[in-house]
This record gives sequence, C-alpha cells and structure tokens, in this order.
Amino acid sequence: MRCHLKTLVQLAAGLFILASVYIMRRPPSENKSLAWIWDRETWPEEIKSHYLRFNVSIKLLAGEPQQTKKYLTVGLASVKRQKDSYLQSTLKSIFTQSSEKELAEMVVVVLLADFDLNWVQQTVQTITEEFSQHLSKGQLLVIHAHQGSYPPLTGLKSNFNDAPKRVTFRSKQNVDYSFLLHFCSNLSQYYIMLEDDVICSRNFLSSIREHVHSLYASKWATLEFSKLGYIGKLYKSRDLPTLARFLYNFYQEMPCDFLLTHFRTLLMQDKVIRFRPSLFQHVGTYSSFQGTLNRLKDEDFLDELADNPPADINTNIPAFTTYTPDRAYNQDSSYFWGTSPIGPESYFFVAFHKPALVSRVRILTGLEGKDLLASAVVEIGRTLLKKESKMECSGLETLGSLQQGKFDKSDIEKLVNTNSSCVQIRVTAEQSDWVVINYFQIWTVKAYRSHDENIAT
Repeated sequence: MRCHLKTLVQLAAGLFILASVYIMRRPPSENKSLAWIWDRETWPEEIKSHYLRFNVSIKLLAGEPQQTKKYLTVGLASVKRQKDSYLQSTLKSIFTQSSEKELAEMVVVVLLADFDLNWVQQTVQTITEEFSQHLSKGQLLVIHAHQGSYPPLTGLKSNFNDAPKRVTFRSKQNVDYSFLLHFCSNLSQYYIMLEDDVICSRNFLSSIREHVHSLYASKWATLEFSKLGYIGKLYKSRDLPTLARFLYNFYQEMPCDFLLTHFRTLLMQDKVIRFRPSLFQHVGTYSSFQGTLNRLKDEDFLDELADNPPADINTNIPAFTTYTPDRAYNQDSSYFWGTSPIGPESYFFVAFHKPALVSRVRILTGLEGKDLLASAVVEIGRTLLKKESKMECSGLETLGSLQQGKFDKSDIEKLVNTNSSCVQIRVTAEQSDWVVINYFQIWTVKAYRSHDENIAT
C-alpha cells in the first residue's frame, strides 16, 4: 500500500510539473496545444559549451558483417606509428592462438584511427592481403571514423599537468575507443579491449568463457585478463553503449584507463576482478605516442595455460588463514600463502589422480618482490607412497632448482620418459620469510602412454 501511494504521489508530481511547464509555454491568446522538443539551441551558452553531440559516421573498410551474434568481440584501435608497427603480428596472434571452433564464436574489430588516409588505405590493403580468409568469414572487420566526427582535440584541459600534445593524444584515444565500442555494441555477448601491440595466450576465448561461467551467479561490470592499462578488459556488450558515451563525454578529463576504473565503480563493482595467468602480453617496444620507448611487460602472462591434471595438493607448510595449497594449482587470481617455520623439512607437492607424462613445469613464488621461496629444488616422482595419514612422492628425480623464486623447465619428457605420479618442491634451506606460491603449473603430453602402475601401499 505504501509503495502504491508513493507511486501515485510521484506520478501526480510529474503531471503537475509537466502541466506547469505547459501553462507557462502556452501563448496567452491561443488555446491550441503546444508541442516542443528539447533543443540545445534554447540552452544557456555556458551549458552549450559543454555539450557534445554524439554523431559519429563509421565506415566499414573491409570484412563481411555476420547476421548472428558471436560470443566475443575483440576490439582494438590502431594509429600510424613513428617507429615499428605491431598490428599485423597482433592480428596473427589472435587468429593463430585460437581454434577453428573459437574463431567461429569470435569477431575481431580493428578501428584504423589515424587521420592520415593514405596510411589507412595502405593498412587496409596489407590486412586484406594477409587476412583475406578471416575477412571473408566475418571474423575480422576493419573500420574507420571520419575526422569530422571527432570533438575538439586542441585547447583542452590539462588536469594532470600533461603537455598539450600528450593531452591531445590521450583525449583522441578516448574518442577512438568510444567510437569502437559504439560500433561493437551489438556484435556479440561480450567484448574485450586490446591494444594493437599484444600477443595472446593459446585458446584465450575458452579461458575467458570458463572464468565468466565461474561468475554466473555474481554481478560484475569488468573482468580483467591483464594487469596492464586497458589491455584485456572484458565487458558485457549490453554496457557498451553507456561506456561509449561515458568515454566520449569525459574524453578530455583523464586517460582511458582512469575512466574505465571510474566506470567500473559507477556500475557498483568496487573491487578489481583480475584473473591470472594473464591472457595477453604487451610486446611493443615503442609507444604510439611520439615513438617513445615503452617496455612494459606483464609478469603474469603465460602464452599457454597449463594442463594441471586433476590432483591432490599436499604440503607441511602452514597456510595463512584461507590461502590454502590448492590455490597455487587453480590457475586463477588466488595463491598459496605459507607461514614460517620453513626449512629443509618443508615440501609442497602435487599428487596426480592418474599418472601422466609431464612435459613442462612452471612455478612462480613471491608477491611484489616479497615472500619468495629462496632455496628449493623441484623433483618429479614415479610413484606415491601412502604412509599412515600422509602421502609421499617416491622414485624422485631432480628437475632443477628455483632461481630468484622462479622455475620453468620444458621438454621434461625427454629427461623422464615415463609416466609420473607426482611433482614436488623440496625446500633446501631455512628462511624466516613467509612464502607465496602463485602458480604451480604442469603440462602433460596429451597422448601419453598407458600406465599400469597403481599407487604403492
């Protein structure tokens, strides 16, 4: 009843306001109804000066748009660079790191955002020659926005004491992404933002799908698959029109990654949701802004996610609160955090449910330069021994030692050419620091030999 009364009051108030406006606008000598539209020409000058008409003309330069929506749109904007060009290698990485099934669920949209039309024409020709198959299948679209669609790009605010050229560059970049998002808003269920100088992890779409599915009951606005800037930011396509207008309205206020953070919080997602390992890596050496040196790297990137076969995780290192051992093996954003004492008796091992032929092991410890595992070796074992209430890795062979808290060894099947049941870290010296194990990743040879050994008792 209370809600019903509130609704009636609000409706009455609205009708009263509209009636009042109508009476004030009606000529006194006429009884005819008056129709009007909102027009910025009637606005005060101080308001008109801050109004931007979102009227963009986008031209499709290459590709065949599909009638059916895809699962994922990969969007990137590219401009003419003073030094080196990475666009072709980025596109090649996207396509070669994806399976045919994944490509059928994906569309890549490239906005050629430079005002140099000769460069645009040459780039379209290069893309057409190298990626004709993807263009004809509708897996790749190349677009361009007319320069006349852009708002003013000079004489802008300098909110961060940036030089005018820098302000122009980042402001235009915001508009570039606004136009790109506007075009992509109805192409797929999800949209991920990339730069034109990245490489991708193998089967990144499948990884994204798994992470999205894991959050099916959660509310989110942005998922992050890289730690760098706006690389790897995932959005729901239904939010793209709002985000496009948001970037456009505030294009001169701050850099794009700052605006994206504000957008996330406005959509009531306070905390960053970032998955590890990262699925995308920045590879460009020179920035698109004046060719300045830019060697940013994402230490969490891995070109191929591990197999990490089903296993039990065992350790005698005490876990801090909920940072349990299985977190190091899950390949998500969590990690194992172990407390002291840590010494030569300490171990951390993975016991496979079924023996497997191991081809690679990668381990990363430490967090922001702290809590590294200073002294330890990595061993692989053929069998598991059950002793009272615990299990031990047996028949061990040393693969190597951790260096600066890291270990990464490939081609293990050439060294140990038989199926194994466990892989372990064995600490070799005492340390007072706690330890963080970010990843314990294991790759296997898929068609490994059948193994008739059972767990020994």
